[in-house]
Amino acid sequence: MSFPDLLAGPPPTHLPVDPVEAELAAGTPVETVVREHPESPLAWATLAEQAVGRGADDLTVYAYARVGYHRSLDLLRRNGWKGHGPVPWEHEPNRGFLRALAQLSRSATAIGETAEAERTAQFLADSSPTAHRELLG
Repeated sequence: MSFPDLLAGPPPTHLPVDPVEAELAAGTPVETVVREHPESPLAWATLAEQAVGRGADDLTVYAYARVGYHRSLDLLRRNGWKGHGPVPWEHEPNRGFLRALAQLSRSATAIGETAEAERTAQFLADSSPTAHRELLG
């Protein structure tokens, strides 16, 4: 009889492919994609990142990132995540969540929300050390 390793922690979460990835790659404007797929963490993360690139105000970027973060939590839970455990960067469909989380941390810093910035940066590191290195340095 074999027993699972209870000290190993939960298995990694692997999200399904987000259909908006193809639409964004095809050049569909991110605003259109968000309106058609408001449930997509990748769409919201991309919207937040593009808002930074356009010089949008910090509160707008923060709001986009926060929506992406909450949409991510919904998607993670629907795919078996129990509130903790690895969400590997190496699994590309996870990157929408990880990008939204990193942008939320940066945006929280920008608006002076230090506690949230630290919490979300730690959440990113706990979810994927690779994503933390790639996205927050």
